[in-house]
Amino acid sequence: MATKKTTASADVFEFPTFDVSKMTDGYREMADKSVNQTKEAYAKAKTVAEDATKAMESTLETAQAGTVELSLKAIDAARGNVEHSLSHMEALLGVKSVAQMIELQTGFFRKQAEMMADQAKTMQEAARKVAEDVSKPTKAVAEKAMSEIKAA
Repeated sequence: MATKKTTASADVFEFPTFDVSKMTDGYREMADKSVNQTKEAYAKAKTVAEDATKAMESTLETAQAGTVELSLKAIDAARGNVEHSLSHMEALLGVKSVAQMIELQTGFFRKQAEMMADQAKTMQEAARKVAEDVSKPTKAVAEKAMSEIKAA
């Protein structure tokens, strides 16, 4: 009986068998999976960065074109105001009476107010269009990113 106890107690203190090949296979699978996930994450990050860069370039180009367009409209407005004022000055030089001068002044102010309202509408519409055009590339990239996040 004493020998059975010794054998049983020897089994208790014996180290379990350890298969190194199973462990290396497990580590290899884990490393391969990690490498593949890293490659996928890198590819996604690269794509997002490229899309963002393209959107930024497009935004800056559109902003530049819009600034030029707004500047040209402002120059046209200033040119129209100057021409109107000069023609008014010429008309004032030919005035024969105070009543004629008051009539010219009244007409000038009315026309000037109409021109300013039209110029304000034109500038507002141009600014709205430029703002829409500038925001399109960024909006498209943001919508694409949001749809990818929802899909993931």
